[in-house]
Amino acid sequence: MIRLPMKSSLRIIPVLLAAATLAHSQDDLSSVSSEFETATPAEPTTARILGEIPDGTPPPPSPPKPEYVIPASDVLSTATHQQGGRTITIREIKPIALPPPPPPAEIAIGEPDAEFSARLAEYRETHPKNELLFLGATVFRSKDSPPRTLVRWWPMGGNGTITFWSSADFALIAGGINSFADTAGDSHHMLMGWGNVDIDRMAELYAAKGREYDAPDLPEFPEGKAAFEIAGERQPTVEEMAVIQSLHDLYNSELERLRTAYEGRERARIEREEYLKANPPQPKDITLNFWRTEKPAANGKGESK
Repeated sequence: MIRLPMKSSLRIIPVLLAAATLAHSQDDLSSVSSEFETATPAEPTTARILGEIPDGTPPPPSPPKPEYVIPASDVLSTATHQQGGRTITIREIKPIALPPPPPPAEIAIGEPDAEFSARLAEYRETHPKNELLFLGATVFRSKDSPPRTLVRWWPMGGNGTITFWSSADFALIAGGINSFADTAGDSHHMLMGWGNVDIDRMAELYAAKGREYDAPDLPEFPEGKAAFEIAGERQPTVEEMAVIQSLHDLYNSELERLRTAYEGRERARIEREEYLKANPPQPKDITLNFWRTEKPAANGKGESK
């Protein structure tokens, strides 16, 4: 049984998201029917990272937005207010003609027939998948032990939670690997909440309050490449085990790149914090423009006021 700390300075916030699927009509799919006929099963391949590994390098600056200028002759009234060291200017302006909203699109979705459903199932069986991975990771650190990470995975479909211990330092994976392809050729995009727990520090904090810190039993792993062991009651399927193994394969093969990128992100974070400390952002003056409509607005019951 896994024993977790009762309190922690960092907590995992489970990511509860819903995945949306796109439905195509039979007519839409007929235009790509050749893909169903020529599709071949994905061949086993080597796990690989998709995209770049963020290393703290700032993105290029966005182009400046065009300034919205209102002629002085269109300003009907002006009022200013002081708030939090900034000036808020509220101006009533002449009404601006806006284009009418487009009418809602009418989409007719019929029930697919048996042949269409069979072809769609065949397509899904013979084409790589593209899925989201919802993960939560807690990295336990101690001066007497290498990092040990407790990972929870909420597979899509709501089939329970997969829990496993890993000797990989998931602080390097978080923010380092955003997307990857597993050995089956399927793509995965990770959404992971994570945090660090310093066991020695937690023990000191508890001792200062006359209490004992109930640290988890960290598993032993052989030295060398990162490995994992399933810890929860929910056992992964063969496909799910391949995903976990692929993630560890990437960690082992790209460890130096992941470590270098993590150090770069940490340097960028520290430099940013020091800059903001020396140059705290100042509140900016803002201007709010509004105009009154000629037609009275409707109330919550759809009636004119």
